[in-house]
Order: sequence, then structure tokens, then C-alpha cells
Amino acid sequence: MGLRNRKLHMVQCETARILTTTKRLVDQNHAATNILLEHLLILADDLGIGDIGCYGNNTIRTPNIDRLAKEGIKLTQHIAAAPLCTPSRAAFLTGRYPIRSGMDSTSDFRVIQWNGGSGGLPPNETTFAKILQKQGYITGLIGKWHQGINCESRNDHCHHPLNHGFDYFYGMPFSLMNDCHITKPPEKARALRSELWLLTQILSLAVLTLVVGKLAGLVSFSWKIMICFAWFDFLFFMSWFSMYGFTRYWDCIMMRNHEITEQPMVLERTASTFLKEAVSFIKRNKHRPFLLFVSLLHVHTPLITTERFLGKSRHGLYGDNVEEMDWMVGRILEAISTEDLKNTTLIYFASDHGGLLEAQEGKAQMGGWNGIYKGGKAMGGWEGGIRVPGIFRWPGVLPTDIVIDEPTSLMDIFPTVAHLAGGTVPQDRIIDGRDLMPLLQGRVQHSEHEFMFHYCGVHLHAVRWHQKDSGAIWKAHYVTPKFSPEGAGACYRIGICPCFGEGVTHHDPPLLFDLSQDPSENNPLSPGTEPLFDTIISRIERAVEGHRRTLTPVPQQLSLYNILWKPWLQPCCGTFPFCWCDKEDDSAHNTV
Repeated sequence: MGLRNRKLHMVQCETARILTTTKRLVDQNHAATNILLEHLLILADDLGIGDIGCYGNNTIRTPNIDRLAKEGIKLTQHIAAAPLCTPSRAAFLTGRYPIRSGMDSTSDFRVIQWNGGSGGLPPNETTFAKILQKQGYITGLIGKWHQGINCESRNDHCHHPLNHGFDYFYGMPFSLMNDCHITKPPEKARALRSELWLLTQILSLAVLTLVVGKLAGLVSFSWKIMICFAWFDFLFFMSWFSMYGFTRYWDCIMMRNHEITEQPMVLERTASTFLKEAVSFIKRNKHRPFLLFVSLLHVHTPLITTERFLGKSRHGLYGDNVEEMDWMVGRILEAISTEDLKNTTLIYFASDHGGLLEAQEGKAQMGGWNGIYKGGKAMGGWEGGIRVPGIFRWPGVLPTDIVIDEPTSLMDIFPTVAHLAGGTVPQDRIIDGRDLMPLLQGRVQHSEHEFMFHYCGVHLHAVRWHQKDSGAIWKAHYVTPKFSPEGAGACYRIGICPCFGEGVTHHDPPLLFDLSQDPSENNPLSPGTEPLFDTIISRIERAVEGHRRTLTPVPQQLSLYNILWKPWLQPCCGTFPFCWCDKEDDSAHNTV
């Protein structure tokens, strides 16, 4: 009997060994073919690289993001293609510099300005969501869009997420801003609004003076002309006040697919609703391959933070908001684990660009910290505006607790997830991103990026050259913003740094830095301190010439006409202009 039990035990052990070996071979084959079941992409808004614990911050608590890095790979030279929301996100979605799709600006208006504008991500652009959708994935976007909505009519939705490969959308089609908050000072076009209000007052004073003069018999204008002047003044006031006076209703809205659910949005419940939507999407699609893009509103001003986190950090409201964001990330990661999806899900976390240094209320800093890097949001060349956190995790396929100090880009997500899903990138256009899997898995030692071009609007401000044989990373600045006050490190007096005009300095020869030795860009090199100065500049300029030959004229999505508010394009829950609703308590939602 004992012999029989021993034989049975041996058979059971051998069977278990075969099953384990078979599973390992299946897993290896799964990893070799790079076919995933789930992709979770999380993008923060305006988060500085120095705001996270795993990137050196020891005063703001981000345990969930830190754990994500510990269980995966941390990128230390992860670069945004633009220093502002709209162009950076366009590049992230398409894998292409925003200048190629017309999503960079020739003017000071460098992002989508209104929900009722006609500009946006062109319908002929291919997003990673479109590619994965064709591969049979269920695709969802929860959160911020800021890539436009309509083109010619209120309901054509030509720029809408559902027209760019997403099966499900819940979120804010525009961007969070102070205008969305009743008690905050207006943010949108503050200088222009002040000028328009001054001009309105001047016109009103002129009309009043004419009326008084008429009553006193000092002027001979007819009352009909007086009424025309007064009517013109009223129409002028209404024309601009209808745009800026109702911004909260026009732009601060929430949508579920094509339906407006809140107009204006209820800021206090946005975080919990986003979290609920993300977890719900994961649960209802856990048995089929999916792509979920969680585009957070954190940590963009006005820093809407729930009571649970207020006053809990050591860095005021901004720190509270960062810690709430980390908690949200933790809850989403928990949902992935709860649904037994951890080992089959590629998770990516990043920020769309650097933190906004100029965001201040009194002495309180309301924007992010970019660590040792100079500059911040809106600055196309300085590292602080474009170097962002970048974290990947895929248990069993990617190594753990690894740091990669190679130049990578947010644009790399496009070809990476396309390849992992078994799709192909478009062959009829230039894709600037590179598949990161060989680098992440350690199959190659260097990034495929040799040159990276840093734009501010359509203006090329800087170029990075990764000289792989020497390990040097050269960076040439052709244009830099003038800080105000001088030497302050940001453009505090005007609120945001410009890309051209009197607010910038042109450099000939360009400022040259070796980022491998001077990542803070404090000590520009010269022919006297760098023997290869002329050779390096010459090589970079040849790369610029080659890059510019690849650019083709495209319609400018951020042209003055496209960014203007158009009443006939304004999304409206109700009968325009009486736009108001709150459907969030309605349980009859169409979901995918």
C-alpha cells in the first residue's frame, strides 16, 4: 500500500512538473509574441518630475506610484513632445510631433481655447486607440481630452474621442482651469479680458458724454445716432462677455460618450466619479482585451481636492492634490489586482509635461516642482518643461526595480502598444515614436532616439543629440525665454513664458550643454571649454535640416479662426444658450 502511495505521489509530482513547464512555455511564448490582454495608461496633468517620491521627493507621499516603479521600470529621461497640454497629448496619442498634425501654434494661443472652437485633432490622424480597436480591443478614455470636439456643427463630433478610436469616453472634453471654480479669479485670457472691459468702459463713457452733451445743447447729433452708438456699445459688450462671462458653462462640462452629463461640472465629485468609472471599466471588460487611458485632471489648477486630503500634506494645497492623485492611482492598481489582471496588464504612468512654476497664490506655490531641472510648463527647450516621470510595469515580462537613463519620449507609447497588440503603425506618414520593448526588456542597451526636437509652438527652441558611442547627450538651445524678473527661473510677471517675440532670446551660436554631465543646464559650453563644440553644433544643424525636410504643410488646428468661440459649435445640454444639466445621478448609462 505504501509503495502504491509513493508511485501515486511520484505521478502527481511529475504531472505537476509537466503542467508547470507547460505554463512556463506558454507564458514565454506569450511574452515572445508580445500580445497583451490589457493596457492601462495613466497620464497626470502638469505634474512635475520632482513631485514624486521615487524621483527624489521626500516630503510629498506617493507610495502607490513609488511601488509601481519598484515593481517595474523607471525612466529618467522621459521627454514630452511639447510643454503644453494640447500639443503634448496630440503627440502622445499619435506618436508624432504635433507640428506634423497642425496641433502646434504660430501664435500665443497654444492650446485648444474653447469647447466651441473648430480646431482639434484631425480625423485623419491615427491614434493608438484606433490601432488597438482594429485589433479587437475594447478601448476607453476616462478623464481629460483637450483635443477638440466639433468641426462644422454642434453634433458632428469630428474631434471627439469616439471618432479617434475610443469605444467609451467619460470625462472632460476641455481642461480644468480657474474659470471652472466659482471663487477663483478668472484665468482664461485675463489680459485680453481686461483690455476688452477697458474698451467697453471707454465706449460707454463716450456714449454717456454724447447724451449729456445732447441734453445740454452742446452737440447736434440726432437721437437716432445716439441710440446707434449705445446699441453698438451694448453689442460689443455682449459679443465678448457671452464668451468669457459664461466660461464655466461653455467649457467646464462632463460628457459620457456624446452625451453631456454635467453643465457646468460639479467639481467636488469629479475625482470620485473618475475613479468609479475607471474601476467599472476594468470590471466589466476583464474577460476581454482592453485599453484603458486614464487621463487625470490632477494636478492642474485650481487643484480641486476632496476634504479627505485637505491639509494632510506638508506642501499645502498642491501637495494635498498630489497625494490624492497617488491614492487614485493606488485604487486603480488595486482594481487590476482584484480582477486577477496584474500579470497580463502593461501599466504606464507619466505626466503630459512639466509643472507650472508661475502658478502662485500669494506666497503659496500652486504648481509643480521640476526637481533639479531648469524651467517648467510652457517652456519648449528647458528640461523642466519637458522632462517628466515615466514608469512601466508588466510582471513576468519586464524586469523589476530598474532605472533606465536613456532618452525616451511620450510619443514612444504609440508604437509600443501598437506592437504589443499585434497591430502595425501607419506606413503613409512619419512616426516619430519608437517601440520601447527592446529597451525595457534589456535586449538593447540604447534608445533608438538619436535626435529629439524640442518645439515651443511651431518654433524650434532646442535639439537633443544622443551620441551613443560616447555616452554624451548634447543639447543645443536656439531660443530661450526671458525670465521675469531676470534670473527668477520663470516668467512670473506675465504668467507664462512666450515662444517668440520680445519675450525670448535667440542664440547664435546656440547654447550648448552636455546633459550627461550638466542635467540642470547651468554651465553652457563654448569653443574654449569644449574642443568639439563646432563639430557638435554642425552635426546638430545637419539633423535639423534633415528633420525640416520631413515636415509638410498641414491645416493649422490652432489658427485664430479655429480657436475662436463659435456659438453654433458650442456643446449644449438644453436649448442654446440656456445650457444646464446634471444627469450624473441618472443610472441609465450606455456603457461598453
